[in-house]
Amino acid sequence: MPELPWYVAHTRPRCEKKLVEYCRREGLDTTLPLYRSVKKYRGKQVVFLKPLFPGYVFLRLERFQRQKVYQSDYVANLLDVPDQEEFDRQLQDILFALEQEVEVRLAPTIGPGMRVRIKSGPLQGLEGWVEDRKGMTEVLLRLDFIGQAAAVRIDATDLEPV
Repeated sequence: MPELPWYVAHTRPRCEKKLVEYCRREGLDTTLPLYRSVKKYRGKQVVFLKPLFPGYVFLRLERFQRQKVYQSDYVANLLDVPDQEEFDRQLQDILFALEQEVEVRLAPTIGPGMRVRIKSGPLQGLEGWVEDRKGMTEVLLRLDFIGQAAAVRIDATDLEPV
């Protein structure tokens, strides 16, 4: 029996895990690559599993099962995968890297000179300019307060382009 074709579900905001659970109940095959994120709260370390590709879940479906996925109310759009073999190979490589506990993250498109907004944390809502980028996650951000600049180091995942 041939493998079912891949589809990419573009989910509603923060609905990736809900869609996976719905599909599991309906007997549909899903893949949601997750990475470990460690946050410190009042001296405690808390580990979260976050989607590597926020807003996307990968599914293997028969064509007639597409409607069932839309019925979940967690899907904004269901995208066809033009090159099934290449997609499968790349996804398997990513899953293998995650299993080996290699640090795999999406490379954020935030770089020097970009105007950004802080989307979480104590400085949430403030806007500034990216001065420098250190590795995968650390960003040096210039915030202008009353005509004075203050540089802050912040995690790139806490930023969004403006």
